[in-house]
Amino acid sequence: MNKRLLGAAALVLASLIFNPAWAQEGPEVDRTATGGAQTLEDIMRRQEQQKLDDSFRSENLGNPEKAAPITEQLGTRGGVSDADTWRAIRYNQIDPTVQSPGPANGVMIQDGGISWYKLREGPIITWGGGALLGIIVLLVVFYFVRGKIMIDGGPAGTTIERFKAIDRFGHWLLAGSFIALGVTGLLTLMGRSFLIPVIGLDAFSTLAVGSKWLHNNIAWAFMLGLVMTFVMWVAHNIPDKLDWQWIKAGGGIFTKGHPSARKFNAGQKVVFWTVMLLGVSVSLSGLSLLFPFQMPLFGDTFGVINSILGTGLPTELTPHEEMQYANIWHSIVAFVMMLAIIAHIYIGTVGMEGAFDAMGSGQVDLEWARQHHDLWVEEEEAKQGKGGSS
Repeated sequence: MNKRLLGAAALVLASLIFNPAWAQEGPEVDRTATGGAQTLEDIMRRQEQQKLDDSFRSENLGNPEKAAPITEQLGTRGGVSDADTWRAIRYNQIDPTVQSPGPANGVMIQDGGISWYKLREGPIITWGGGALLGIIVLLVVFYFVRGKIMIDGGPAGTTIERFKAIDRFGHWLLAGSFIALGVTGLLTLMGRSFLIPVIGLDAFSTLAVGSKWLHNNIAWAFMLGLVMTFVMWVAHNIPDKLDWQWIKAGGGIFTKGHPSARKFNAGQKVVFWTVMLLGVSVSLSGLSLLFPFQMPLFGDTFGVINSILGTGLPTELTPHEEMQYANIWHSIVAFVMMLAIIAHIYIGTVGMEGAFDAMGSGQVDLEWARQHHDLWVEEEEAKQGKGGSS
C-alpha cells in the first residue's frame, strides 16, 4: 500500500515539474467581444503555458470580417495573403517609397547576407588562417634545412649606400602600416571566435572598437606609402631578360652561386608588383568599406569580366551585395599579401646575412652587394668614377 501511495505521489510530482501548465491553468477566455481574434493576452498566456481556447482559429479561417482591425496593435490583413507581394519583397523586386533617403534604404530584405556570413566565418577564416600558419611553419622548416644565407668569404668591412633616407621612410611607412592593418584586420575578422573565450566579451569589445578605429585611420598611411614606393622604385622593377636567368638559378638560394642582378632582382620584383597590384586592389575595396554604399565596384567589374571571358557574373547588384563582395575581396587580397610579406620579412631578417642593413641604416656590406646585386654595384662604382673625374 505504501509503495502504491509513493508511486502515485511521484507521478503527480513529475507531472507538475514537466507540465507546469497543469499547475497554472487559468480560466478560458471569452472570444465574444473580440470576434474570435487573437489578442496580446493570448500570446502572453501561451508563453506562460496556460490553457487557451484555440477554437476561434478554425472559425475565422479565411474570414477577414472576424480578424482584428489593421489599426490595432496586433492588427492583420484578415484572411488576405498576397504571396506575390511578399515574394517581391523577399527578392528585392519592388520599388518601395522610404522616408529616409539613401542608396540602401529601399532594400527591405537582403538574403545574400546569409551566404556572405557563412563564407566569411567559414572558408575565409579557415583557409586564410591555415595559410598563414602554413607559411610560418614552412619557413621555420626551410630555415633549419637550408640555414641562413651567409656572405661567401665573410663581410668586406666596407659599405656602399643602397637606399637613401627617403627610400627607407617610404618603405617603413608602407611596411609598418601594413603590419598594423594586418594585426587589426585579423582581430576584427577572427577575434570573436578566438579571443572572446580567452579574454571575455567586455575586454574584446574594447579591443575590437580600438582595432577598427586604428584600421580605418592607418589605411591612409598605407596608401601614401604605396604611392611613394611606386614612384621611387617602379623604374628599377621593370622586368627584363636578366630576371629569367635569376629565376632559373633559383636566386642562389639552393646553390652556392649568386646570379647577376641590378638594384632589384627577380624575387624582389615579384614582391614589388605583388604589393603594388594587390595594394591598389585592397585599397579600393577598403575605400568602398570606409564609405558604405558610395563606391560600388563589383557590378561594373563583373560586366568587364563577362565581356572579356564570356562568363555570367551578376552585374545588377544591390548596395548590400556590393558591400559584401567588397568585404570578402578585401579579406582574400589581404591574406595573399600577408603570405607574400611574411616570406619577404623572413629573407630580409633571419634568412639572409646583411639583408636588413639595406632598410636599417641604408648602408650594406660591399661584398654582400657584389654577391647579390653585382651589376648594380658596377653601375654605382662607374657613377662614382665619373663623378670623381669631373
